[in-house]
Amino acid sequence: MRKVLIVILVLILGYFTYQYFKEKNQERNQLLEATSLIEKEIKNVGKLVVTEGSFAQVFTYKDSKQIFNLVEANKKALVVINAKVTISYDLRALETEVDSEAKTITITKIPKPEININPDIEYYDVSQDYLNQFEASDYNTIKKRVMSSIRKKVEASELPANAQNRLVAELSNIYVVTNTLGWTLKYNTTPIESSQSLQQILD
Repeated sequence: MRKVLIVILVLILGYFTYQYFKEKNQERNQLLEATSLIEKEIKNVGKLVVTEGSFAQVFTYKDSKQIFNLVEANKKALVVINAKVTISYDLRALETEVDSEAKTITITKIPKPEININPDIEYYDVSQDYLNQFEASDYNTIKKRVMSSIRKKVEASELPANAQNRLVAELSNIYVVTNTLGWTLKYNTTPIESSQSLQQILD
């Protein structure tokens, strides 16, 4: 009878040991699958996100030069600018850390936006005196003025906000996956609990 009880106990112990390791193995497999899925989503997000806009401006360029304090030589032109502007986030530079044991994804670096301005500059009603003609330095001055002016217009427009909204939409894909799998998404030490949290972090 005693031997029978020992055999039964051994069988019961063996059964529960098998079940324990079976569950542990299943949990491990699920964790590996979740980690792989999240890493795949991070890789999918890693692309160039570009928002485009167009800006126009018209101004008159004037320059005067005194010749021996006797004669004033003038030049001027009507400058018309049509600029294509892009604001891009290179999410290939996004840096993350994956902690499988803690089921946590930490975003450690979000790339800064890059503003690219491609102006098409045309000149009209150009007039210049013989002693003060247009030179390369004038065109360089005009281009610098154009770039500075357009950049200010871009920064004051809705284009940066639109670009940031696209960035949030891309990063939200990571949040959706982590949240669905029961993981936690952080930006450095700040937990991200919604897409609105991402927006607040970037503002």
